[in-house]
Amino acid sequence: MEQQDLKKLLVSKREKLGLTHQDVAVKSGASITRQYYGMIENGERRPSVDVAKKIANVLGIDWTIFFDVICNRKLHERTSA
Repeated sequence: MEQQDLKKLLVSKREKLGLTHQDVAVKSGASITRQYYGMIENGERRPSVDVAKKIANVLGIDWTIFFDVICNRKLHERTSA
């Protein structure tokens, strides 16, 4: 999954649930700020595994989706070199 696809998925799920960045941050119980969640959604930051699991629980998605982009990019870099 590409970064833009991840962003679209996160925005789509959040909006479908009628949640704001603040709502996701609070409901996750991960002690993250609205701003930090926004940075995660925009691809500017990567959540820890613990935070990814909590956000995924709120949005009803698989937590590993946050790391698919990184894993796929690193695999591509290794096989292209």
